[in-house]
Amino acid sequence: MNVQEYLRHGIVHRGNLARLKACMARAAAGETLCIGFLGGSITQGSLSSSPKLCYAHRVFEWWKENFAEGDFTYINAGIGGTSSHYGVARAQRDLLAFRPDVVIVDFSVNDTADAFFEETFEGVIRRLLTGSSRPAVIIMNNVFYNDGHNAQEYHNRIGAWYDLPCISMKSAIYPMLEDGLFTARQLTPDDLHPNDLGHNYVAGALRYFLDQVLADLGHIETEAALPEPLTKNAYENSRLYQKDSLCYKTEGFMVDTAPKAGLLDLYKNGWLAWEKGNKITFDIRCSCLAVQYRKSVRHPVPAAIAVIDGDTDHPVLLDGNFDEDWGDCLYIEKLIHHGEDKVHRLEIVISEAHETDVRPFYLVAVIAS
Repeated sequence: MNVQEYLRHGIVHRGNLARLKACMARAAAGETLCIGFLGGSITQGSLSSSPKLCYAHRVFEWWKENFAEGDFTYINAGIGGTSSHYGVARAQRDLLAFRPDVVIVDFSVNDTADAFFEETFEGVIRRLLTGSSRPAVIIMNNVFYNDGHNAQEYHNRIGAWYDLPCISMKSAIYPMLEDGLFTARQLTPDDLHPNDLGHNYVAGALRYFLDQVLADLGHIETEAALPEPLTKNAYENSRLYQKDSLCYKTEGFMVDTAPKAGLLDLYKNGWLAWEKGNKITFDIRCSCLAVQYRKSVRHPVPAAIAVIDGDTDHPVLLDGNFDEDWGDCLYIEKLIHHGEDKVHRLEIVISEAHETDVRPFYLVAVIAS
């Protein structure tokens, strides 16, 4: 097979195309459309040599190339190292606030293949589909190129439930490596993040799908009603709380007042602490609760514990030291999952500090639903 034949196999679920065809019709009529992307580091554009060579911008260019009369804006809400647990909590702030008309979403290499992330991913999908701009949603699955694993079994089950298009790199690009058309190093330096050629083929699988939709534009489709959730769906209405959006009591934790310089200025609008015994307390009504904090590649930094509802016998360790070497991690620690829906008290206390600490413990956000 040639490359184009491989790329066509990326369409693992065609889905209902009513919203997407409506967007194409509007573009053909010269309207203004916003093309948005939500995901992790590959969506952000990691390892492409230029932002304009990442797959997301190449897909954005497809719209400009095919609808000369249209006017398009581009929103890339990809943040490296983040999962759908964070994605659902930030979807409104980072993407839906811009009223996108089309959204391509991918967390298939950042989510673990399990029921928890199936539920958080469903939260993302429902959050997007019910957004005020009613965007057309396309699910995309990136893949680990060393062994072909990702979370698409769980994500695409959600896609099929909502009858959304699902475009898989496990089905489009990974077979090129299995069949010897390319070596892994020709497409990715680390078996995950594409280089420029890899980004070109990721975009190619999506562009091939869009070409097929455009060719079928004359066939009118009717949008189905939003189905009931497939999972318990506790995360659809997740809320991301930072320094200005939640009441708290601090005993030594300091508020970070430095201005945030854009989407990727990640460690801002939170709270920081240096000394053992420093404490911050929140009272939050929820049934699911998590904290997001910085794990630092620079060591040492303080560690903390999280105590829920005064249960000091079962604290949760929040270690600010990161064992990986690829960069600081915007880490999420789950504290309550499908718990009692009530006001829970969350106490975070610095449990270990050192004279040689190079950074403070940084609490980025509290995520509740």
